[in-house]
Amino acid sequence: MHKENRSMIIYDVAVIGAGVSGASTAYQLAHYNLSTVLLEKCVDVCFGVSKANSGIIHGGFHHPVNTLKAKLEIRGNLMFDKLQYELGFPFRRNGILVVAFSEEQMATVQRLYEQGVANGVRNLEMCGHARLMQLEPKLNKEAVGGFFAPGGGTIEPYRYVFSLVESAVRNGVNLNCDFEVVSGSFADGCWRLAAADGREVRARYVVNAAGLYADRISRICGGEEFRIHPRKGEEYLLDRSSDARPERVIFPVPTRHSKGVLVIPTAEGTTMIGPTADPTDDKEDTATSSDHMQRIVSLVSRMVDGVSPRDIITSFAGLRPVLDGEDFYIALSEKVPQFVQVAGIQSPGLTASPAIGEYVKDLLKTGGLQLIEKREYDYELPRRHEVRHESLETLDRLHEENPAWTHLVCRCEKISEAEIVEAVRKGHRTLDGIKFYTRAGMGRCQGGFCSARIMEIVSRETGLPLSELTKNGGVSRLTVGRLGDRPVLL
Repeated sequence: MHKENRSMIIYDVAVIGAGVSGASTAYQLAHYNLSTVLLEKCVDVCFGVSKANSGIIHGGFHHPVNTLKAKLEIRGNLMFDKLQYELGFPFRRNGILVVAFSEEQMATVQRLYEQGVANGVRNLEMCGHARLMQLEPKLNKEAVGGFFAPGGGTIEPYRYVFSLVESAVRNGVNLNCDFEVVSGSFADGCWRLAAADGREVRARYVVNAAGLYADRISRICGGEEFRIHPRKGEEYLLDRSSDARPERVIFPVPTRHSKGVLVIPTAEGTTMIGPTADPTDDKEDTATSSDHMQRIVSLVSRMVDGVSPRDIITSFAGLRPVLDGEDFYIALSEKVPQFVQVAGIQSPGLTASPAIGEYVKDLLKTGGLQLIEKREYDYELPRRHEVRHESLETLDRLHEENPAWTHLVCRCEKISEAEIVEAVRKGHRTLDGIKFYTRAGMGRCQGGFCSARIMEIVSRETGLPLSELTKNGGVSRLTVGRLGDRPVLL
């Protein structure tokens, strides 16, 4: 994916941040006769807020329609079918159930249902106990009632972002990773953005989609003063064989600051439980705790049957970039010219992201950017072969072409050597980048068997020595030496 920057170019637009908002914006801009550069401070795209997302496509009922959140969530939800058809990322419209476990909670359920109807969401269905159990037999039998939002679903967020960026790059957008913006200045109709390593990008317009660090980018560019308040959410992933896996996304009745602890059947077959919602001052705090794990397991056990701590294969934490007032902040800056703020994109930011890209594109037009659609645009990404989903006939054909297609590297998730090679050749050179692109290392053993082999393939394909390979860039080195002919992992 990486594209080297040619420093003398003056781009039309520089987008800072390659998470769901920045990637969606770059994807939209790629449809026009513009020169666009996407800047990401991490070693790969989707390594910030977006990678630790719950992967839910929300149903448009949690927020009133007079909020920007709700407007973009509802519009974004409707855009995913076409995007999935063209870009091929994992996505399931399996529906959302909001479930009450007491008569008192039914008042909130009724309010959310009515809010969804007022928002224009179609096919919402109020449900009694019998209908709930019909829709989701895994529910705890103490469920009183709730409602069903069939338009909700699940998505694999990193594959979604990778697909958006790949499409944007195929259609002319330049991508610069490891580009941490440390200064920005505007003069003579042009922004100068400098990276920590001394590289510089110039652009007429800037989009600040920097996630947790949008407040810092705004400050160093002379824009509005605001503060991002990180809110940590711990999540726990259950093995794909867990008896607790439901068919629908299960929501409890929400609280003031959180949609609650959920049960999420992920788009690729595992089950996620969580998240928590804890304020923190540390934008790098992604630790998890046994206390939170026990609390989440206890809460989820009251919602669905079959939950067991033995099924937990990994834990992770994400940080929501929360603003005072809780709504999205997407607007042309009133302090500096040709600068668009895209901040406070917390839940339902993933669902809203296709509409966020459209909204930012329209703001840029309002701000004076000329938009002329390209006569030729490559809408569809080439179909990816994934061994775990292929027929025996297709596997036979692939093996004839290249035996690496049937050489499994990750046994848990059934990922082949050829899939690892494809990921490397598309620019993913870290263990996490390979994992997010292919799912290698996401299964029961969490990379215990395949990590060393993946590293050898990356080293072979790139020429990089094993000692220079990292988990996710920076100082996250993976080896301390060799034992015989195998690398010794940290």
